[in-house]
Amino acid sequence: MKKLLKIMLIALCTILTVLVVFVASVYVVNLISKEREQGKIEAYGQKVLVDGKQMNVLIQGDGKETIVLLPGYGTASPVLDFKPLVKELSPYYRVVVIEPFGYGLSDDTDKARTSQNIVDEIHECLQKLNIKKYTLMGHSIAGIYGLEYVNQYEKEVKAFVGIDTSVPQQETEELPVSSLQLLNQSGFYRLLLKVNPDQLLMPNVDQQTKDQIKMLTFRNFLNESQASEAENFTNNFKNAERLHFPKRLPVVFYLADQTEEETPNWKPMHEELLKNVDHGKVVTFKGGHYLHHTKSKEIADDVREFLSNNERSR
Repeated sequence: MKKLLKIMLIALCTILTVLVVFVASVYVVNLISKEREQGKIEAYGQKVLVDGKQMNVLIQGDGKETIVLLPGYGTASPVLDFKPLVKELSPYYRVVVIEPFGYGLSDDTDKARTSQNIVDEIHECLQKLNIKKYTLMGHSIAGIYGLEYVNQYEKEVKAFVGIDTSVPQQETEELPVSSLQLLNQSGFYRLLLKVNPDQLLMPNVDQQTKDQIKMLTFRNFLNESQASEAENFTNNFKNAERLHFPKRLPVVFYLADQTEEETPNWKPMHEELLKNVDHGKVVTFKGGHYLHHTKSKEIADDVREFLSNNERSR
């Protein structure tokens, strides 16, 4: 009996030792990888001083009309994520991709990620760039910030374009921020993506761009800005319930049929936002939430027609 207990104790100690070594190895590999990747991340766009920090912006195209692109929550690199859409739009428009604080190559910030603060920063950035009139176009959570934005700066915004954008009435889930941050800091997030790389949603771009997106994902994942943004989800959505789109502002929503299947009343909730708008429509495409990854050409073609028609009618 004593011999059996001794064998069991040795086996248990061995297992624990292996686990400790494994966890430590994952942690160290992650630290080393992050250090190496920092020097491999390539610069793009330009920096704009906003609220005392550097906000990264890409401007592409020489069109007379301007489209400002805003990302969905947690997008590692808005510039690289929107690359296919920018390619389709830039021959006809001046396209401005803004990377909010905590995204892409922009600085992180400890300022609370309320809709008001985010809107103020985006507007300051555009003012610094001397951009006075523009169409606001955004993905996902940009629907909430965009609703706040167009109500404050109605005279500047010529139209709003939503890509499967969030709406105030939808249900929101609290992210386990602390747990996810621990997952990242421990190195296990990197390990999970290594085992299943398909978890990281990326556009159809070249391998070098995909590598850059991966490195920026590990750098920015739930940093201080994104953690604060997640913690402010409930209040930001609730505050947006009081808002509606201005009557004379042209609005178009491009929705994903997969999101419609997963989210009750997805299309009706967007139609409700348009009920008092003079020029508004909803278009549904086959695909997932990141429609700009798979339907960039179709979206760009429809945007051109929509903006052209409504420019003549205003």
